[in-house]
Amino acid sequence: MTVTEKTAYLKGLLEGLKIDDSTDQGKLLTVIVETLNDIALAVSDLESDAAETAENVEMLEDAIDDIDEELEEMEETIDDICEVLEDCCDCDCDCDDEDDDECDCGCDETFYQLACPTCGEEICVDEDVLEKGGMKCPACGEELEFDLSLLDDEDDDEKDCGCEHCK
Repeated sequence: MTVTEKTAYLKGLLEGLKIDDSTDQGKLLTVIVETLNDIALAVSDLESDAAETAENVEMLEDAIDDIDEELEEMEETIDDICEVLEDCCDCDCDCDDEDDDECDCGCDETFYQLACPTCGEEICVDEDVLEKGGMKCPACGEELEFDLSLLDDEDDDEKDCGCEHCK
């Protein structure tokens, strides 16, 4: 029997006893039963709210589990892509031949591996990403900025090395 059903039973008993609510004792018993009924209704509402909250928590836990699984799959995919990019020169496209100017496998691109200073995640980027000057870390979302001005100074020094190619 629920609390609400028990208070309804008490109310029925009170009415069945034919207690005169014009007396002090009758007034007291009537107020007690009405108060118990109000409390029972409030408890019933709280139980209903708690059950609904438990359902919502369960749904959120399921959604978080799904997101975690998708995130793991994405991280594995990113790791696989980075491995492929690092091993790019091992492709069978014969792009080492000087005749083949139309190689589009990407192995002629230069890739850089760097670590996010916030989360330590290893990230592979190409020159296009570096030239944009920044990106968000795919692991933690931190905005990463690239300052290529130091590299430009090094390139200028290399051009003035004195060899036949630089002259």
